[in-house]
Amino acid sequence: MEKLELDTRLPLIQQADLAGKTVLVRFDHNVVKGGEIKDPYRIDRTFGTLYNIVERGGRPILMTHIGRPKDKKTGEINCKPSDSVEPIAEYLEHKLHTTFHIPRFNIDPRLGITGIDTSINLAIRSLRERKVGGIYLPNTRWFQGEETDGQERQNLALQLAGLADIFINDAFGSWQPHASTYDVTKYLPSYAGFLMQQEIANLNSVINPERPFIAVVAGAKYDTKIGPLYAIYDKVDKLILGGVIYNAFLCAKYGVSIAGVSDKDVAAAKDLVERDRANHKIVELPHLVESDTIEGKIEGKYRTVSIKDFGQGKQYKYFLDIDASSFEDDAVVASILNAKTIFVNAVMGYTPHFTEGSAALDSTIDHNRAAIKMYGGGDTLQEFKNLCPGLYLSVLDNTQYYFFTGGGTVLTAIEQGSPYGLKPLEALMENKGAVK
Repeated sequence: MEKLELDTRLPLIQQADLAGKTVLVRFDHNVVKGGEIKDPYRIDRTFGTLYNIVERGGRPILMTHIGRPKDKKTGEINCKPSDSVEPIAEYLEHKLHTTFHIPRFNIDPRLGITGIDTSINLAIRSLRERKVGGIYLPNTRWFQGEETDGQERQNLALQLAGLADIFINDAFGSWQPHASTYDVTKYLPSYAGFLMQQEIANLNSVINPERPFIAVVAGAKYDTKIGPLYAIYDKVDKLILGGVIYNAFLCAKYGVSIAGVSDKDVAAAKDLVERDRANHKIVELPHLVESDTIEGKIEGKYRTVSIKDFGQGKQYKYFLDIDASSFEDDAVVASILNAKTIFVNAVMGYTPHFTEGSAALDSTIDHNRAAIKMYGGGDTLQEFKNLCPGLYLSVLDNTQYYFFTGGGTVLTAIEQGSPYGLKPLEALMENKGAVK
């Protein structure tokens, strides 16, 4: 697989002097749901950076966000135990045979953690003296300054910078400019970790793909994907849709009504329908699974529907999956098997009950042994792993496959036409190795 040469403006961990330094490293270990690790893949992918820091004499202080503890309407931060980094620290201790200290800070019931107090100094001393293997800071989104603006944000960035000598960003999936991914670079020499570098390099296969290029995109809301969807549409030779995005497209094209699809989404999809009348890029999946309810896959309450039976004004219940027979359709199979590059950011069905469409998609894609196959996004990867465990294990180290750790980051980079417009990467390049 041809790799993209990294922009020389991007400072790399290889260029950092780590010996004897305390290293603040931002990961995307957002894999905890309900207090449990659902899939450690994103943690495992960061072991290279963590090992390199320690092997070269650095002492690591780790941080990540977990979930969405901040209420966007009220601004209140709910620091629930189920969003704690404790399961991650325990996993690292088990894998790396060392200890990780999690500092305990005062938590305001409305504002979260308002600051990093001096109680952490003792832990940093223990870190330097190798009494602990690492420090894992609490969930970054528990801190008041992480996602806000103004003085609280600057204070958090300064406090984070005050903990260390060097900052490493290895959080490819955390593309939004927050205090722990963006502002902290103003105050420390800052570098990109190894996972970040690998993700950027592999983005070349979707930004400058070998053709024919087919993408598979799905989503629960149409309007939130419009920008990336149109960017992908312009770039691909063929496009397969799933989820509410596909439902909205079908409503707009055929004049049918599907439960759960808003008028707003249908109106937004009309533009894509018009674009495709001229370009014929969208490969329609002909058979769908209609369900009377979203409560589960209940016998007698779901059935297969063909788009050949669509008619203006027809009304349908919920379309919750793509019927597996769609991936036996000649046009669908030909589009997938003829591709040289395949990018998937999609779960076909409404999980956890409707999964046949995703399994059939992954199996069909695997039959194309010549293409580069790129998967992006936690949900996409999790479904692949759950539905096709044997295939997943067999292709993890296959050079024809690549699994991105952040699907939203990939879509944003495609929309911008380059990964280097992502704000955290811009910050690294603008503050290259500078000591503030």
